[in-house]
Amino acid sequence: MTATLLTSRAVIRLSPQDEGEDVRQFLQGLVTNDVTGALPVWAALLSPQGKVLFDFVVWGDGGDLLIDCEAAGAEALAKRLSLYRLRRKIAIGIDPALGVHWQPGDGGNPDPRLPALSQRWLGEPAGDSAEDAWLAHRLAHGLCEGQSELADLLWLECNAAELNGVSFTKGCYVGQENTARMNWRQKVNRRLVVVPLGESDPARQRASYPALNLAVDHRRIEDIPPGAVPAWMPLG
Repeated sequence: MTATLLTSRAVIRLSPQDEGEDVRQFLQGLVTNDVTGALPVWAALLSPQGKVLFDFVVWGDGGDLLIDCEAAGAEALAKRLSLYRLRRKIAIGIDPALGVHWQPGDGGNPDPRLPALSQRWLGEPAGDSAEDAWLAHRLAHGLCEGQSELADLLWLECNAAELNGVSFTKGCYVGQENTARMNWRQKVNRRLVVVPLGESDPARQRASYPALNLAVDHRRIEDIPPGAVPAWMPLG
């Protein structure tokens, strides 16, 4: 059997507990992307200053929403969302019956960030781990994710616009003002990039992967080596 389970991921379920509740509208006012239309989408929950707290993929399941996120941060994310819930009748919690799966190749469930990232889906949390293959695959395509790589950076510096992680037409959300201002003024001066480990700048390094001889750096655009710029990241 092909290994597909991403053991570093968890699923948070948001469920309405009252007939009048709409979890899509609840999440719509919090996250960077439009969750009222076609799903899945990649999105983030930001600080009021527009810096990344959590990134995740949002899926639909009838009247519920499912958040595919880092397992290490799942409880913290569920707690943060619960703070915004106030008195609304919405259940928010980790769903242990679901896991995140991935496999290379074309299929009916392309990753919403980039089709080249291959197939992604939710299902029973069973099977062998595909973590090593997924890590190598996403870094080969220059994609960054998770707390160690993205946390506390401005969302647009995480290549969110190029990887379909932000909507500039959806209306307000936490951190929207600074994010929109950067886009309008075209003031994205730094980017996250994947570089060979030997070319990584220790002062700019966010994460390193010695087994793959790769690192993730947060660099000024003029300091990014041309060979580190993927086709989906136009810098001109």
